[in-house]
Amino acid sequence: MSDNGSVILRLARADDADMIARIWHQGWRDGHLGHVPDELVAARTAEAFHVRSSERISDTTVAVAEGAVVGFTMVVMDEVEQIYVAEQQRGTGVAAVLLSEATYRVAANGYKRAWLAVASGNTRARRFYARNGWIDDGPYDYPAASAAGPIIVPCHRYSFPAHPGGPTRPLAG
Repeated sequence: MSDNGSVILRLARADDADMIARIWHQGWRDGHLGHVPDELVAARTAEAFHVRSSERISDTTVAVAEGAVVGFTMVVMDEVEQIYVAEQQRGTGVAAVLLSEATYRVAANGYKRAWLAVASGNTRARRFYARNGWIDDGPYDYPAASAAGPIIVPCHRYSFPAHPGGPTRPLAG
């Protein structure tokens, strides 16, 4: 969990978009620079993350510690599309809480298995998913969205059984 031992999960609100964008932009750069095509790096500007975070509020669950958003996950159908934690909260357990919540969201969407894609060179993330029981299903060419159309990113596809029955606790309002 966070340094104070607690984190609250809740559905994202429009006023969370700025913090989501900041966490997403920094985390994306940390995990992707040097591991994705230059074309995608050029498309993933700070402004692009602000636009995308505002557009994706309805897909997003945030983790809040001491009143501040410290991480988030975005789930679309059966895909855990995004999961990021603020740099100062990495290693505190927040990511594992968000990952578990994401599998509940996948189950609530009616799917039995969750999946996600990880840039092949992002060894920190790949180790994290393996430690949390996710199975590396092998190489996968992920079509990352951009204004010019999909950009193919060499990834590994990971999968995990979705939690049946949805969340065991209601999200905070």
